[in-house]
Amino acid sequence: MSDEHSHVDDTRSAGQGHGHAAPGEQEADAKANVGKAVGIYATGLLLAGILTAASFWAAGSHAIFGPAVPAALIALAVAQMGVHLVFFLHITTGPDNTNNVLALAFGVLIVALVLVGSLWIMRHLDHNLMPMSSVMDMQR
Repeated sequence: MSDEHSHVDDTRSAGQGHGHAAPGEQEADAKANVGKAVGIYATGLLLAGILTAASFWAAGSHAIFGPAVPAALIALAVAQMGVHLVFFLHITTGPDNTNNVLALAFGVLIVALVLVGSLWIMRHLDHNLMPMSSVMDMQR
């Protein structure tokens, strides 16, 4: 039975050696790695702060061509989500994170359905409702 557990531990450590581990996803002695973990969280915080400041700069300055500002903000938002997923939520492509990735994908699906459904409903309401001038004429 102990041989079986050591095999599982070996595969976990082998998976982390192949680049499947997120920053801060070390399972070793937690007290010994506190400084390293704080450094990783501080790096994530610094990157998130830089991306936030870049977003405010992109929205407020005229250095970026006007119609390209939304695309720049979307790119910065996607980068911000990536920083949060990797540095704070420790979502990776490792085999032990399958449930986390599936839960994240399900959450994204639900948000997309709500967003697209809301836009669809508002578009059809706008198309099917009577113009306000017609409503005002009916009240006279």
